[in-house]
Amino acid sequence: MNNSTNSIFPEISEQKNSENFHIALLAAYAIGLHGIETLIPAPIPWLRLGFANIITLTTLLLYGLKAGMTVTLIRIFITSFFTGTFLGPAFVLSLGGGVSSTLVMWLANALFGRLFGPIGLSLFGALTHNIAQLFLAYLFFVRRIEAIVFISPIIILLGTITGAFNGIVTSLIIKKIEETKEAKKAEPVAL
Repeated sequence: MNNSTNSIFPEISEQKNSENFHIALLAAYAIGLHGIETLIPAPIPWLRLGFANIITLTTLLLYGLKAGMTVTLIRIFITSFFTGTFLGPAFVLSLGGGVSSTLVMWLANALFGRLFGPIGLSLFGALTHNIAQLFLAYLFFVRRIEAIVFISPIIILLGTITGAFNGIVTSLIIKKIEETKEAKKAEPVAL
């Protein structure tokens, strides 16, 4: 958008800048949550609880696929640089799981509307994330199906638990945002 358009439609430019700021802030929250999560001992090596996915789902519901995918990719790339895993196995698994789960959550929301809500969408995302990571682990790193079959139930069970938790937290965040918007609408306009 050029400057002449900005001066004709300043509210559009302001709204876009505000949206970009919110998306950048959400990406920073996701990175921060991921950083905090790395301090929690993992029950199984390379297994994480996925708290940053709370932010991905919140972003998807508030701003759509492009913003949700942006937050996911920023989080994955930046955290992999900070942790020294860029282009390594953890990066490949995180990228595959993050992109596929973001797409599936968006698709489920787009096709079924609010039928599932944040908890159902988060469960779809967790399951997709886990299946994608197990597939990529087999395809590129493990190459032993019995190891993948052995670990799959544990991974999927833990993913279901954390997916439900992440969905509940996302639900609370969305509810609070909606309450705040309603309260602002109800406030009298100052002259």
